[in-house]
Amino acid sequence: MTEILASRAFRGPAAEDAIEAVHNDLDSLWLDVPFVNDMDQMTFTTAVIESASNIVQHAQPAGERDVELGVETTVQPALLQARVSAYYAKPPFGPMEASTPDEDAESGRGLALIEALVTTVTFERQDGTNTWVLSRTSSQD
Repeated sequence: MTEILASRAFRGPAAEDAIEAVHNDLDSLWLDVPFVNDMDQMTFTTAVIESASNIVQHAQPAGERDVELGVETTVQPALLQARVSAYYAKPPFGPMEASTPDEDAESGRGLALIEALVTTVTFERQDGTNTWVLSRTSSQD
């Protein structure tokens, strides 16, 4: 198993203030791993925040409980990874493949943006939880 050099975890209501909390966690994470270059930090942070924002904006509750956002981020020597989860949520609507909407579309660019910023994106659904796993191979300065 590869050594985890730093990690952060957030879980709370899928609300706007959760995005700020996740952003603060990521800012703190980078302080623990100064060897991760600025470009990797910026692109990975953007992908994680975009994923979390999509959950806050679009996830619908599957039952009586409100949707919760979970973000678990780890840094290994050459890999950045985040598990961005929507707990108690309905499955996402529509295809899980990235697409580029026409230029007049107001939404639909999120997954394409995320996929452009990371090395891989996978989707899992288990026990009422939707999870996007974002991985970025980190280059070291």
